[in-house]
Amino acid sequence: MSIKIQCADRTLSSSSRRSFFKNAAFLAAAAAPGAALAQSKDSEIVERTSRRNPDANHKILLKGGTIVSMDPKVGDFVKGDLLIQGKKIAAVAASLPASGDVIDASNLILIPGFVDCHRHAWEGVLRRIIPNGDIAKYTATTHTGFGPHYRPHDMYVGNMVTALGCIDAGITCIIDNSHNSRSAAHSDAAIQALFDSGIRAVHASGAPLSGNWDHQWPQDLERLQKQFFTSEDQLVTLRMFSGLDRTNWALARKLGLRITTEFQGPQTGPLMEQFANEKLLGPDNTYNHCGGLPDSAWQRIRESGGTVDVCPRSDPQYGIGEGIPAFQKALDHGIRPGLSVDNEISYGTDMFTEMRVAFSIQRAFAANRRFNGDKDAPKPINVRDLLECATVNGAGCAGLSQKCGSLTPGKEADIVMIRTDDINLYPSNNAIGTVVAAADIANVDTVIIAGAIRKFRGKLVGVNMTKFRQQVDESRRYLFEQTGYRLDIFSS
Repeated sequence: MSIKIQCADRTLSSSSRRSFFKNAAFLAAAAAPGAALAQSKDSEIVERTSRRNPDANHKILLKGGTIVSMDPKVGDFVKGDLLIQGKKIAAVAASLPASGDVIDASNLILIPGFVDCHRHAWEGVLRRIIPNGDIAKYTATTHTGFGPHYRPHDMYVGNMVTALGCIDAGITCIIDNSHNSRSAAHSDAAIQALFDSGIRAVHASGAPLSGNWDHQWPQDLERLQKQFFTSEDQLVTLRMFSGLDRTNWALARKLGLRITTEFQGPQTGPLMEQFANEKLLGPDNTYNHCGGLPDSAWQRIRESGGTVDVCPRSDPQYGIGEGIPAFQKALDHGIRPGLSVDNEISYGTDMFTEMRVAFSIQRAFAANRRFNGDKDAPKPINVRDLLECATVNGAGCAGLSQKCGSLTPGKEADIVMIRTDDINLYPSNNAIGTVVAAADIANVDTVIIAGAIRKFRGKLVGVNMTKFRQQVDESRRYLFEQTGYRLDIFSS
């Protein structure tokens, strides 16, 4: 099926995801993956291993790194080796014989790729446009402001900005809560960008919240499933993004799709009770935010096996629910949550900050409760707990625990390598503390997704930044013109 994307001065069309991506010119598909590596052995390795579908027999050995597996059965290694075969992790051990391509991992910490459980990827072009915004300003900027003017092309560009930014930050998997699909073409373009970027993603398709649209959703989910998601063995998968709606949920389950729900406030209690009594809650449900929930709602989530994503920065920034991330509430009810960035309208894209904000807020409230004589004050959280939230628990929210979230042989190789000899991290005296409490995007040396190298030695692989910026600038210019928005980079 051909996809047509309406642009400001032309129509881009393609007969396949690959040809569309070439037309969009985000990747220099035929180019060497970086001039700085062109003459090196590393360059040859990257060129062989940056393909989207790695040879099932090709091996890469990551040699001599500090390994934090996040799998108790595998354990951690002060110095160890990790073998990738095709797209899967073949072995993790203190020492493995040289095999295939060998990448020196000394002075690097190897962790599972981060999983961002909740991202509105289409908003990527609007990064930091309202740094002081609250929920009203967020809604006015996105859903009622720029959103109604998005072309399919702008959906593609926004998703590509977000996906490439995530890869650069060591986020190897996102749940894309896509609520601006104003036509079937908008959905197609958003999905296409996820495929083309090389990220692992769950496209959670939802309805626009305001403005004119084709009302093709939710029935269009069946077409999307048949067109883009015919295999379970692919990087991008599909789910539904919907509130507590019986009709929508019935369709999702008929199609075998998981469901993500934006969810907060005490008013949710009675409806959750109804859904529980009707046996509509299940382990296929993921709930975002969860601020201000009554205890009964938490109990229903736990009893049904649902997963929870909390938003350390988003909830305080926008004043959502109680304004306090529901991190401790989840723990109090026996739920180990995932973490999410939510969007980049007001702040940056990295999971390092989410972990640190959650860590600091939880410990602050625990200390405050102890100070005020609360004998039931919770124990302070630790850095391994936060790394678990950002990896293992995130994979659970994505429904992908069998594929990613830990460095376990048999799982797909979603791996982030963090350089510890950088000035802000050296000397590294605690591996997990280095990752959670000190590292940032600049320390992300290498990112591997399903065995394919997507970032190497600090640079995204195969991305033509000149063409990328041109596409982003055109999309932003068009949206500003359509809304009459005048950019003021010092606005408050």
